[in-house]
Amino acid sequence: MASEKVKTVKIIKFHPDRCEGDRACERACSKVHFKVEDGGEKSAIRISKGKDGKFECTVCNHCGLCIDMCPVLALKRLANGVVTLNKGTCIGCQSCVAFCPRGVMRKAPSVIVPFKCISCGACVKACPKKALELIEVNIDDISEQVYSKHGRECK
Repeated sequence: MASEKVKTVKIIKFHPDRCEGDRACERACSKVHFKVEDGGEKSAIRISKGKDGKFECTVCNHCGLCIDMCPVLALKRLANGVVTLNKGTCIGCQSCVAFCPRGVMRKAPSVIVPFKCISCGACVKACPKKALELIEVNIDDISEQVYSKHGRECK
C-alpha cells in the first residue's frame, strides 16, 4: 500500500496587533526544549521589531525545503506534517541553516546540531496576550507561497 501524502500541518500563527514584545514565547521554547532559562537564545521562535515599529514573529512554517538539503537525511516530514530533525543522525554541518529560505532553522553556540520549531505549542501557551495561535493549514498552501518565492516545491 502506497503511503498517502501528508495534507495538513499545525503552524504558529502570529497576531502582531496583540504582541507587546515581552518574549515570553522565546523563554518558554528554550525552557521546554533545552531545559534552560536563557532569555530565548535557544528558542525556535523569534520576536523582533520591524521597520514599521511593529513586532514580527519568525518561526518555521514546515515548508520542507530543508529536507533535501541535508546530506545525511536527518530531516523528514512526520505523519502530522511537522518537519523534524533527527539529532542522532545530524552531523552538524549547518547546510539546513544556510539554506532555510525563512531563516528559521536555528543554531546556538553551545549546541552542535541545529534546531527548529516542531509546533509543540509551548510558546502559544506562554503568551500572555494571546498573540500566538496554533492553527492547522494545508501544506499545499505553504508550498505555493514558498514555491512562488523560491522556485521549487515543498516536500
